[in-house]
Amino acid sequence: MGRGDLTNGQWERLELLLPVGKKPGRPRTWTHRQLIDGIRWRTRTGAQWRDLPDRYGPWDRAYDLFRRWQRDGTWKRIFEQLQAEADAKGLIPWDVSVDSTIARAHQHAAGARKKGLPRRSPRAASSPNRTTMVSGGRAAG
Repeated sequence: MGRGDLTNGQWERLELLLPVGKKPGRPRTWTHRQLIDGIRWRTRTGAQWRDLPDRYGPWDRAYDLFRRWQRDGTWKRIFEQLQAEADAKGLIPWDVSVDSTIARAHQHAAGARKKGLPRRSPRAASSPNRTTMVSGGRAAG
């Protein structure tokens, strides 16, 4: 068992939430526990699927299980069930704190029109206040 793998208690709790196989057949070579530990290893490390350690089974089997359960909503269902149970036990603090110092306006929000102030016309903004004449490299005004 690796350092980040599921403990026996965690596995017993999770195993009850897993989908039941629909058809009998040949027993699995790689258990769901090994494949799930491999999926957890991959998401925790951010490594490529092909770099999955051998103790978790073939990388393509772990990836296949991950994608199948992602598509059919199994991961979401497991998460929601665990979250509901933890919430019922009071283990999740639902306090929300919003720090306004990290809220930034979009760059285009800087020129928004202010209520009650007239907009300046583009023509007035581009015309100079005084007329200058240039002759011989010097400005005369």
